[in-house]
Amino acid sequence: MPSPIAVIDFETTGMMPSQGARATEVAIVLMEGERIVDRFDSLMRTGVWIPPFITELTGITNAMVAAAPPATEVMRAAARFVGDAPMVAHNASFDSKFWQAELAHAGLAAPHPFACTVLLSRRIYPDAPSHSLGRITDHLGLPRTGRAHRALADAEMAAALLARMQRELCQRYGLDWPDHALLMRLQRTARRSMDRLLGQTA
Repeated sequence: MPSPIAVIDFETTGMMPSQGARATEVAIVLMEGERIVDRFDSLMRTGVWIPPFITELTGITNAMVAAAPPATEVMRAAARFVGDAPMVAHNASFDSKFWQAELAHAGLAAPHPFACTVLLSRRIYPDAPSHSLGRITDHLGLPRTGRAHRALADAEMAAALLARMQRELCQRYGLDWPDHALLMRLQRTARRSMDRLLGQTA
């Protein structure tokens, strides 16, 4: 049985925690191989105002987060849910920063390594017209699971994309199920070196 991987998505008030942006919603999908075995999803209250253009994008309003549990409570529950599973996100440079920042607000460490489905899709599907989550999902004929820019729908789409890419690697290279460590190596490998890396691994 493959080791669990936690696929995460945040909705936020802005782009950078270092500029004062905070999370408004977090969702985590726990994968074992190609199967989703558990889900975590919650709005979260930080007291930071949500700009109108973010509400237009996500549908998340200031009133919704005002009625949500405190962010520290949500993040402690999220950390328990993830445990020591390694993590994946679509554009992990964004979500990993919020994971670290929101856990820090809750007084918790964030040792989890992140793999990125954007970087992986660029290597595995270099001819795709776009590697944004919605566009690559449509390109591969994967189902859209709900409203884009809501955390659970995006986490489930990223999980489906991850499983498709892992299956693709198995079929192309005769691999056993690619684990998180191999995904981390692959996303740091130039496209032209991918065949050599995976040929050695097979």
